[in-house]
Amino acid sequence: MSSVERTPVKQKAKELAKLLRKEQPDYDYMKQLFRYLRAELNIEVLHVSGKLPYVPTEEEIHKYYEAVWKGRNMKHMILIKTLLYTGVRVSELIHIKLSDLDLDRCQIRITQGKGKKDRIVPFPDGFKEVLAIHAHHTQDKGGQYLFESSWKKPYTDRGIRKILAQYSKEAGMEHSISPHRLRHFLFTWLKKQGIDDALIQPYSGHESRKSLEVYSKLSIHDAQSEYDVIIKKFPV
Repeated sequence: MSSVERTPVKQKAKELAKLLRKEQPDYDYMKQLFRYLRAELNIEVLHVSGKLPYVPTEEEIHKYYEAVWKGRNMKHMILIKTLLYTGVRVSELIHIKLSDLDLDRCQIRITQGKGKKDRIVPFPDGFKEVLAIHAHHTQDKGGQYLFESSWKKPYTDRGIRKILAQYSKEAGMEHSISPHRLRHFLFTWLKKQGIDDALIQPYSGHESRKSLEVYSKLSIHDAQSEYDVIIKKFPV
């Protein structure tokens, strides 16, 4: 244990703020400053290994969707399959508008997703007919969003989680199925099928320093051609 006496963090922050205030630093400046400070002081960046997320098995997904199918609620079926096939986050799903659908190309535009970035996500060709019927039905009722309540209001994050939890209970799942677990399942499943990270990235919304350079050079066309071939084997 170190015997070095250190100035309390809050006090040191005030001292540094006094030195820097006249320069009106912004976030990027401060980020770079502390990066160089760590280097000057030979401070090693500690990488804390986080707990791996729980990913449902194919058997669990079959069991779960069986409960969804038995429920015979078409809107719920389409909503859950949209999550399964696209891997979108629930916060993105609730903001998808009918105008974001490209049924001919089997694509959905995600506007201002995580990190305030737009992207395109694919869905299987075999899903487009049922999605088209749902979209036209919603449009005929004056709706704007892909998934709306009977009050013509877009579904909420909480509302969707409640729907998924309901089927988890009905299926007798040991682990409740959440929107993010469906997302984990899709991308883990694609990886198991041999799809490269660089091809998953354009529609996953993930960015990693390792594959960022490759990602920037890929088009959604390249990613979707791989997706179209492999998604035919999807368990649901």
